[in-house]
Amino acid sequence: VLLIKGQGAKKVAFVAALVEFAIAIVATTGFNAADGSTQFELNTPWVESAGIGFHIGMDGISLLMVLLTTFLVPLIILSAFKHDYKNPNAFYALILFMQTGLIGVFVSLDAFLFYFFWEVALIPIYFIAAIWGGVNRIPVTFKFFVYTIFGSLFMLAAFVYLYFQTAGTGVAAHSSDVQAFYQLALSAESQSWIFWFLFIAFAIKMPVFPFHTWQPDTYTESPTQATMLLSGIMLKMGIYGVLRWLLPVVPMGVSQWVEVVLVLSIIGIVYASVIAIRQHDLKRLIAYSSIAHVGLIAAGIFTLNEQGLQGGVIQMLSHGINVTGLFFIIDIIYRRTNTREITSLGGITQNAKALSIFFMILLLGSVALPLTNGFVGEFLLLMGVYQYNAWFGAVAGLTIILGAVYMLRMFQGVMFGTKSEVTEAFTDLTFNEKAVLIPLVIMVFWIGLFPNTFLSISEPAVMNLLTIINR
Repeated sequence: VLLIKGQGAKKVAFVAALVEFAIAIVATTGFNAADGSTQFELNTPWVESAGIGFHIGMDGISLLMVLLTTFLVPLIILSAFKHDYKNPNAFYALILFMQTGLIGVFVSLDAFLFYFFWEVALIPIYFIAAIWGGVNRIPVTFKFFVYTIFGSLFMLAAFVYLYFQTAGTGVAAHSSDVQAFYQLALSAESQSWIFWFLFIAFAIKMPVFPFHTWQPDTYTESPTQATMLLSGIMLKMGIYGVLRWLLPVVPMGVSQWVEVVLVLSIIGIVYASVIAIRQHDLKRLIAYSSIAHVGLIAAGIFTLNEQGLQGGVIQMLSHGINVTGLFFIIDIIYRRTNTREITSLGGITQNAKALSIFFMILLLGSVALPLTNGFVGEFLLLMGVYQYNAWFGAVAGLTIILGAVYMLRMFQGVMFGTKSEVTEAFTDLTFNEKAVLIPLVIMVFWIGLFPNTFLSISEPAVMNLLTIINR
């Protein structure tokens, strides 16, 4: 893509992303959904003398994350077709480079390989945001970079310590393989501090309160495609890291600090929802809503029961689809009106019936209306949290009520009422825009109406994870 000059880069990038999605679909057809173990495994020495291997593979959780990534990236590239970005070859090459890092994270079964891809995914998004972002992009992107590097160093320190506790095979004295980490018999004291080192790294990426302060500014200042990558896929790296590396490696540390994490997650739900209600900028409103949704996912996962874990996995899919669609709709509105201020908009539905329908469907998915994708995940998550503690479940349930308040208020202010000066000549969706939104809306109803399509893929892997945690 880098070698292609002019606007041809976007077409090549789009085709390349579609090929990746096709490969993921082929892998899905060959995946044994009843088997909770790793499939499509490749394990070859990488740094043999150090016990570091190029070990990749997928279980049901990994497969769903790979499918989400390869499904969204072509749509994100397609959503940029109407933008005339400077140096388009570099822009689209960076998106594909980031996809490489994201998929690498989701299939890595070696700690240092996981860390390598974790950092690879950070580099392109930093340049996309810093080069093509808004007016305040440099200080905002620098803050984001410092936060994530800070978290990465904590993760690396924990991995290095765990590596030296393992016993290697062959020429290596130690191993960084995931199974070697799972088999460690660490003391409760060691697990306690390792828990915090890993949790901070993953919580920053998700982000969970109070590690969230980089997120609203970064989402707002980044170009829409970067925001879609960050919210739709990249934050799932943090949640996935918890599932793959935190819960199974330090189960005693998790049990020691689980209530603290649940309290932080639930505070984040209420805090972010209340701030979202007070927002007038559309992009910042969706950014804060994302913090609230991720807070509920984190709370459900840390209950360590099947409902919470399954809810977390399915909600990662649903949130990625909904938030990508909502940010794209905000981009459509901004390109036609040159504003994201709710108070400056209004009456759009009079000129844009198709946009109104797509906007409402994605909004209803986000507020967890029954028969939409958001309902399945939030129902399972709240059931998991309620099983753990009824009071926690009651407070976490506020996410649905508060979410309906700020999302419906936003829709009313933007789409209904009298037209403003900037919406007087508003035009409806183009063919290209419908091509992005139709697949997203199909997935809203597919997950909502037929959730077992996806739950059956992740269930064996979730049960396997619970077995490792409770060993």
